[in-house]
Amino acid sequence: MSKRDIVVIGGSAGSIPSMQELLLTLPAELPASLFVVMHLSPSVRSYLAQILGRNAQMLVTEALDGDRIEDGKVYVAQPDRHLLVAADHIHLTRGPKEGLHRPSINVTFRSAAMTYGPRVIGIVLSGLLDDGAAGLWDIAQEGGITIVQDPDEAPFPSMPLNAIADVAVDYRLKAAEIGRMVTDLVNGRAEPRRREAAGAHGKEQFLGFTCPECRGPLYTRETGGPVEFRCRVGHVLSLKTLIDEENSMQERKLYEAIVALEEGADLADFASGKTSGDEAERLQREAVQLRRHSAAIRQIVENRMTEQMR
Repeated sequence: MSKRDIVVIGGSAGSIPSMQELLLTLPAELPASLFVVMHLSPSVRSYLAQILGRNAQMLVTEALDGDRIEDGKVYVAQPDRHLLVAADHIHLTRGPKEGLHRPSINVTFRSAAMTYGPRVIGIVLSGLLDDGAAGLWDIAQEGGITIVQDPDEAPFPSMPLNAIADVAVDYRLKAAEIGRMVTDLVNGRAEPRRREAAGAHGKEQFLGFTCPECRGPLYTRETGGPVEFRCRVGHVLSLKTLIDEENSMQERKLYEAIVALEEGADLADFASGKTSGDEAERLQREAVQLRRHSAAIRQIVENRMTEQMR
């Protein structure tokens, strides 16, 4: 039976109450180390460690670069820093964002899986989009245990649902049940099915897509797990995140086009009043044409919004 003493937990929107409930059920002397990653604003000081520590029996502390990993402690990721679980210590880095997040759940999950393999228990809680799914897949492939919060209980079920769609999940539990399951797994009273080893990585491919963070080319490779795209800088995005960002970028560009056309029409109107004859008429026609183009783009935006609401 494998030792299970590295527990990584990821959550986003709506996950703080679930995190508190989970930690409440864990004993103070649990022979394991926990690592908590939540999507945090990079410009606001985080009080997450204090909030989670109010009712927890284990010691909850904000992770610091170089911290030694000790049993009975909960290490909470800092804003704007990836938390890497290294051999016997923690490493914090301001490396490229993954899935538009720093800290990224996938980064922490992946580092734990690569360092500790079957000793890892990975947990995905409530949140939007799909951060955590790829990292949970890495944990599964290295022989670790995978747990997701029951989507029926999660305030924002997207992260648990995406993890279930992409990963062979061992346990789908309510927040109050996850803590008890972790305690049983750490103490050897529960064990999941045995998994096959990870498959080989396929050849890297460039598909013509560009990174929304740096506009560099995006590459992907077949792994058998969730589809991910990586640029040369190191930004990593899931397929769902890339689609969402592409839609947002298209909308921004359409609004920028409306602004440019309306400004051009106003300028043409202004200039026509400062001249006369054929030039004034030409400028007036140009203003009308620019406003016609602007109205057409506004209609496109309205149609897109209507489609998204269906």
